[in-house]
Amino acid sequence: MMLEPSIDKLQEKINSKYTLVTLSARRARQMLDTDSNSLLIENPTSYKQVGIALEEVLADKLFVTKK
Repeated sequence: MMLEPSIDKLQEKINSKYTLVTLSARRARQMLDTDSNSLLIENPTSYKQVGIALEEVLADKLFVTKK
C-alpha cells in the first residue's frame, strides 16, 4: 500500500522527519478545533486532517520559518 503524499516528496520541502510530524500534527489539531472551511488547499485527496496537512506542506501552503 502506497501512501500519498510520499515521504520523499515531503522531505524535499521539510528535510526533518521530526519537524514534518510535529508541523502536520499541530495543523491537524488546528483543523479539528476550527471549522472545515479553514483549509489552505482546494479539493484535498485525503479525508483525514493529518493527510490534508501533509498535502498542504507539499503544496507549499504550510511551512516552517526559522527564528
